[in-house]
Amino acid sequence: MIPMSHDNQAGCELKLFATFQVQGGCQRMCRRVGSLARILAPLLAVMLAAPALRAGADEALPPLRLCADPTNLPFSSDDPSTPGVYLEIGQALAKALGRPVSYDWYKSYFGKRTVRMTLLGKHCDAMIGLPPSEDFMGPSVIFSQPITREGYALVTAKGRRIASIDDLRRLRVAVQYQTTPQNLLAMRDDIDKVTVLSPEEGMKALDDGKAEVAFIWGPVAGWLNKSLYGDHYAVQTTDGEGLLWPVAIGFAKGSTGLRDQVDAQLPALAAVIGDITAKYGLPADAPIKLGAGPQPLVRHAALDTSERPVVLAQLSTTTEANAVNPAPAAAKPEAINDGHEIFNGTCAHCHGPDAIQSERRINLRLLQHRYGDDMREMFWKTVHEGRPAKGMPSWKDVFDDGQLESVYAYLATVQTPD
Repeated sequence: MIPMSHDNQAGCELKLFATFQVQGGCQRMCRRVGSLARILAPLLAVMLAAPALRAGADEALPPLRLCADPTNLPFSSDDPSTPGVYLEIGQALAKALGRPVSYDWYKSYFGKRTVRMTLLGKHCDAMIGLPPSEDFMGPSVIFSQPITREGYALVTAKGRRIASIDDLRRLRVAVQYQTTPQNLLAMRDDIDKVTVLSPEEGMKALDDGKAEVAFIWGPVAGWLNKSLYGDHYAVQTTDGEGLLWPVAIGFAKGSTGLRDQVDAQLPALAAVIGDITAKYGLPADAPIKLGAGPQPLVRHAALDTSERPVVLAQLSTTTEANAVNPAPAAAKPEAINDGHEIFNGTCAHCHGPDAIQSERRINLRLLQHRYGDDMREMFWKTVHEGRPAKGMPSWKDVFDDGQLESVYAYLATVQTPD
């Protein structure tokens, strides 16, 4: 071992001291940095996570898209100051679901075609104001729990109470054309009937003194009474077959998750919905129970517009026994019945109930005459691909092939000669 000189030893001690000083300084600095990092780390994590959280929230909360008519008060309007009953209900529902709301505008007087082109065309998520019936659009539309009721009403001067049809004797009654009220009064010679084409015309006849009672579509009558006639009249709801319907929210088949979410919110919104219907003058009184008359019309509560009455279908007494050609041997009676139901629920708006249609080009009872052996091929091509230029949508995403097969089986039973 080589002995170290005093100077060398002192130099080494000095270097060693300096090394410890540097190491100590680094340790102190590291401790400070570490403390600062521990303070800043949570804040930094939040800042870094915030965009991701916002993106996740946006992805989880897409708009609730509502099918809506831009000019159909009291039901809906594109005027933000008076959006209408259905849109205000939709806004309240979207708020309860924690979602924004958007609208797909389409005129509702096209009847069932409106439902096909908007709701079933996947342009919107929900259509408020549909009748929750299996007979409406077949199985392609599912429904929420009822949110309100709508129907025909008796509009009179305040103080005049109508409790039965007999109370209309010797009175002039403005009655809406091609409706259940007209059928109900048709056989009563002791009632002076003034036929009108719309609720507006009925209210005007009443206001002009040409009628003492108006038997017309209740929601529009209530809205006109509130907005145009200064709440001058009494609007009394009626009940009976074809006079009063439950009203619900419709969804395309397959939207059961959204439907269930909506159903879960509806009980808490009952009071809000009541306030909204009152705001627009919709009758909310106890209905007057009236007897039923003949019912040749099936009407859709939400699609009765202020522009003209909307007749969606007519009940027919035609049966399959009237068909010229029997069903194909492979078609079972239950399949034919299923096809008949789907057809009348979905296709009858354009092609006529029971495929009875006077317009030759859309008379489906002439398929065999028109296409012969190619009838089946043409049917499948049309229902699968649609004819958009002629207003015929594709149905392959609405009905499965088994359901379309049952529709074909039904149509095969009603083919007739030219």
